[in-house]
Amino acid sequence: MTQRKLEIIKTSWLNGPNIWTYRPCIEALINIHDLEQAPSNLIPGLYESLTTWLPNLAEHRCGIGEKGGFLERLRDGTYAAHILEHVVIELHEMIGQPVGFGKARMTSKTGIYKMVFRTTERRVGMACLHTGMRLLQAAIDQAPFDMPSEIKALKAVVDKYAFGPSTQHILDAAYERRIPFIRLTEGNLVQLGYGERQQRIWTAESTKTSAIAEGIASDKHLCKELISLCGVPIPEGEMAESPEKAWEIAQDIGLPVVVKPSDANHGRGVSLELSRQEDIEAAWHIAAKEGSDVLVEQFIRGNEHRVLVINGEVAAVARGEIFQIIGDGKSTVTELIDSQINTDPRRGEEEEYTLTPVDLTKNLAILLEIQRQGYQPDSVVPEGQQVIIERNSNATLDVTDSIHPDIARLAALAAKVVHLDIAGIDLVCEHIDQPPEGQSIAVIEVNAGPGLLMHIKPSNGPGRNIGEKIIESLFPEPENGRIPIVNYLGGDELKHFGTLLHQILTTQGRVVGLACDQGLWIGDRHLKTGDATDFESGRRMLISKRVNTAIAKLNMQTLLEHGIPYDRCHVSVVTSLGSTDGLEPWDIQTSEQLFNSARTAVDLVLTEGHAILNADEVGLLPLRDLCDGQIIWISRHKDNPVIQAHLKEGGRAVVIHRGMIECLENCNVNNPLIEVPVRFPEEESLLWMALTASAWSLNLPKDLIESSMQMALINTPQVA
Repeated sequence: MTQRKLEIIKTSWLNGPNIWTYRPCIEALINIHDLEQAPSNLIPGLYESLTTWLPNLAEHRCGIGEKGGFLERLRDGTYAAHILEHVVIELHEMIGQPVGFGKARMTSKTGIYKMVFRTTERRVGMACLHTGMRLLQAAIDQAPFDMPSEIKALKAVVDKYAFGPSTQHILDAAYERRIPFIRLTEGNLVQLGYGERQQRIWTAESTKTSAIAEGIASDKHLCKELISLCGVPIPEGEMAESPEKAWEIAQDIGLPVVVKPSDANHGRGVSLELSRQEDIEAAWHIAAKEGSDVLVEQFIRGNEHRVLVINGEVAAVARGEIFQIIGDGKSTVTELIDSQINTDPRRGEEEEYTLTPVDLTKNLAILLEIQRQGYQPDSVVPEGQQVIIERNSNATLDVTDSIHPDIARLAALAAKVVHLDIAGIDLVCEHIDQPPEGQSIAVIEVNAGPGLLMHIKPSNGPGRNIGEKIIESLFPEPENGRIPIVNYLGGDELKHFGTLLHQILTTQGRVVGLACDQGLWIGDRHLKTGDATDFESGRRMLISKRVNTAIAKLNMQTLLEHGIPYDRCHVSVVTSLGSTDGLEPWDIQTSEQLFNSARTAVDLVLTEGHAILNADEVGLLPLRDLCDGQIIWISRHKDNPVIQAHLKEGGRAVVIHRGMIECLENCNVNNPLIEVPVRFPEEESLLWMALTASAWSLNLPKDLIESSMQMALINTPQVA
């Protein structure tokens, strides 16, 4: 009996750089069973089903490098694991999580493939994988597949687990600046940068957003008092402890008025332009449900605007819209809302949408708005009659280029008075492009943690690169949030490399994190005893705010199963590749496979960094062509041809010669820049050359390298 089916044997979440790519991905071990003998061109209906369900597969380039490349492979004959790779990538595209990377490779066992694909979040990726398996199996079996329901389910996973669109927008900007990040929770709390140079964001709040400023912004009455003292125009208003008091205040300050919660956000519970006593008292009850106190304030005529201020400068401006329905003489208010407003493609429940659907059963402020106009949800609206539904909807029309400089200065002043680094200023004025003088204008609210999507994806006008401005405010050029990271890979010759380099750098006043075979250290604190070459120990080291230099031993099993916990490094030391022992579960059986895996250590070196390589190990010589940075060769033999050729090209080398460790550069073969006396057994020579080269690459001064190395040599028995 044939088995034309796919089976997932194992999956690995590679949450960092790995043997496939620099970014997180999922590696799946797939058994395609008898499909090994059934390429796609031999499966009736497969092509037609896949192109019907996933028409954008036509955009996939695949091997030929042109659009339609994958479909050409599908027609001519390709295997199930390769097809699954493209199906999973396309599912990501369909749910707004573009990834654009995948590979499928045979293993040493017939019918077993490694299939890998980039993904933004583990659970999203796994959901796409399982959906892709079911979809491909249905296409093979010519069975039905409910594509709309499956996509809806995947979008629900995205909404629950993936970064929100605003956070992702900021992280995309960080990636463009090559600033690393670590997700700290299942939500949107993210660390940007490593160690002491890190900053944190929580969507539109950052490390620089103080709790005091946030508290002031949430207390609308206090906030308005403070900004008013500094010359920012505000509407007159008072707190109302009861519906009756709300009516009294309204009469005192003048009708019409606005009634709203004193500490709610996003327009919840806000009722505008109220003039009748019954409306004001009803609005008080609505506002009271949304906040701790109710504020009654003067209604300012004009258009609502949201002015986004970042680091004291206006970054974007959006104008609000008034949404209304038009009667047809047959449909009720609820029916017209569903047909004329909720069909707007900008509206949806997920966070990616700039507007939410209107639901009269949930939004009592909107219900009050239509009741003020003489309608109920089940009222039939006469033909041609307009009924306002939302007056204070999210601002979605970009007018950034129109704001008058004087109005921009008022908005920036309001943010500065509250001390918010990222602020959403709600401002009402008649003409955003004219000076404040001579027009109705007031700042209504100052918001901490403002929504960004209205500026990133406005309904009209260009989207603004808000993420770039937030990243620039946290990391002014040329800052990038990085600390020096040293990784090392080798055999017993590097057994004590980590602890010795930790000692050398500590004596120079650095707070060093170390994750190695002997444990995990943060500065002088030994946090974990025993093997700490796992992924989580590496991350712990980078999360610590104290650490300004990190050292990590590269464990091949961690690399293959979890990835590397940092995105790039400044120094990579490789003295030998080791053996394939213990790597059988990942199908690493040959020296070529071992090299292709271990090369990751050198792939991660930054352009301003160094790879320190053993020139006496012939198998390491090809690594020189894989490094983005510079090479420092180390050798027991000064006349090694690799060393001589490298120095003639202006490179660096560390050798042992006449009882000294010599640091050589730029053809100065006979004039070492640094010399350290040899006081160790010959079998330890690679260790001490690697340590000297590492200190050199980390820019320690010449005299400090010499003295630190000699001190380390003296203390070696105690350290080891």
